[in-house]
Amino acid sequence: MVFSVLKPKNFRNYFLSDIVSGFGVGMSTIGANWYLMDQKGSITAVGLMLSLNVIAGFLISAFAGTIIDKWNRKTIILWAHGVRAVALLLIMAAFLWTGFRIEYLYTFAILNGMGWTLYMAASRSLVQEILPEKDLIHGNSLIEISLQVGMFMAGAVSGILYKFVGFEVILLLNALAFIAGGLFLKRMEHTPLPIENQGEKFVETFKNGIKYLAERPYLFLLGVVSIIPLVSTMIFNVVLPGYVSDTVKGDSVVFGLSDMFYGIGGLLSGFIAAPLAKKLSQKGTILLFFVIAVLNLLAVAFNSAVLLLYFGSVLIGLTNSSLRILMTTTLMETVSKSYMGRATSVWMAISLLLQTFSATGLGIVIDRYSPGVGFLWMSGLMFVGLALFLVMSGRAPQQRRVEVEA
Repeated sequence: MVFSVLKPKNFRNYFLSDIVSGFGVGMSTIGANWYLMDQKGSITAVGLMLSLNVIAGFLISAFAGTIIDKWNRKTIILWAHGVRAVALLLIMAAFLWTGFRIEYLYTFAILNGMGWTLYMAASRSLVQEILPEKDLIHGNSLIEISLQVGMFMAGAVSGILYKFVGFEVILLLNALAFIAGGLFLKRMEHTPLPIENQGEKFVETFKNGIKYLAERPYLFLLGVVSIIPLVSTMIFNVVLPGYVSDTVKGDSVVFGLSDMFYGIGGLLSGFIAAPLAKKLSQKGTILLFFVIAVLNLLAVAFNSAVLLLYFGSVLIGLTNSSLRILMTTTLMETVSKSYMGRATSVWMAISLLLQTFSATGLGIVIDRYSPGVGFLWMSGLMFVGLALFLVMSGRAPQQRRVEVEA
């Protein structure tokens, strides 16, 4: 049963922290996208803001993994929450003082990108520490549930709050969510893993992380395939504002509900992915979700009805999130705990590079042609993931799993 992993107090507190902070991040990210679209009326501007987000994340990823593998992962997350809360309050005050300034949104995007990248690598490494291997797939399912509960609630709430009270209140609630998430995390009483590279120079630790993946090409490629659903989700965030506004002729409420339905699909994945993998095999389930994703995105690209957008959003959330659960579990079972932070940061850096080019390029293409092009792009990207996974499955070494350190 997926909820059985909530019995230990440590993971339960982590889960509550994750769901609260995920709600805050989702609400402010959705609100910022619509705020910029509302003020500027340009998908290119939205794409540029998201590009700044991922560029900032890419730049910090070079240091994040090494920091995570050298220090207490729980402490790193607490500091990240605190700094982001203070930064959001300062940006909120700036908007209240001067009104809309695009520079503030760009600053928000940069801080959000840095904080999110650091949090993703540190939190997933922390989960690998606090859960036994047999519980990883259920733990990752619950993490996806927590993320999507936060996100789909944020989608609905953000659209309504933006319409009636403004973006500044959304920033305030995000800051409070980080504070609440930090309080839950502080209640964890967990002994961190012994640091094997204690006393090793920062540069050496970084080099050893690169060497670890370079000597394991199958593992490296598996990690690259695992980030494709993440990149697809980012593209969805770029495409959706223009698609709602131009293709289905909706407003901020339709936009928020569309994002909420994506979250509902993601929530369902937390209950579906693990049982389906047990019935079909993990490989077969991954292939199935890639195929569904490719076909669904093709259908959404040529749609113009609001109800079909909602249905398509559910399937996008279901397939992307299920793929993340299954592939993240495989990586946690395979990657040494001492290298998880650095390995995750390498894959995050590649993901952020792909997101940077996609966000900027798509914004220009959509402004010139149609938002449907973005969904075609997403379909093509998921097809590449499907093809790569098929090739890897055919050439998989007989013994591809390394022993995970206790």
